[in-house]
Amino acid sequence: MKEEKIVHPIPPLYRADSEILILGSFPSVKSRESAFFYGHPQNRFWKVMAEVFGDEVPRDVPERRSFLIRHRIAAWDVIHSCTIRGSSDASIKDVVANDLTVILNKAPIRQIYVNGRTAEKMYKKYIEPSIGRKAVCLPSTSPANAAWSLERLVEAWKAVRE
Repeated sequence: MKEEKIVHPIPPLYRADSEILILGSFPSVKSRESAFFYGHPQNRFWKVMAEVFGDEVPRDVPERRSFLIRHRIAAWDVIHSCTIRGSSDASIKDVVANDLTVILNKAPIRQIYVNGRTAEKMYKKYIEPSIGRKAVCLPSTSPANAAWSLERLVEAWKAVRE
């Protein structure tokens, strides 16, 4: 798979009552194809969130959008554009960060969470210095994070409910 310069194709999801902001690093190939967050069928994000909130696992984009809105969760990614090979976080370079003020100026976000270490690293480097807000890093729901079972992920991600 060759490297490509890609601009983030998915707009941020938020409403004026969103309280939690969850940021990934950059959408996977499958997410880019579905035009929504966590679109890879093996990504455990939706299963984890359903467990955390005691809700049904949303199956498609309209259900996923509704789930986030219902639970006052905003979603986006740290990176606006980058050079990437496929879905490989390890290949990310030439990063331009998203401007989170689009969300932060319109919604009362009480906590920002990042999904995994790559998102955390990029957030600390490109966003935290400009907005002055720390993010809490939660373990990646990516299938690449095989060391974390679904049960362990659910326990860690319960932080978003507190």
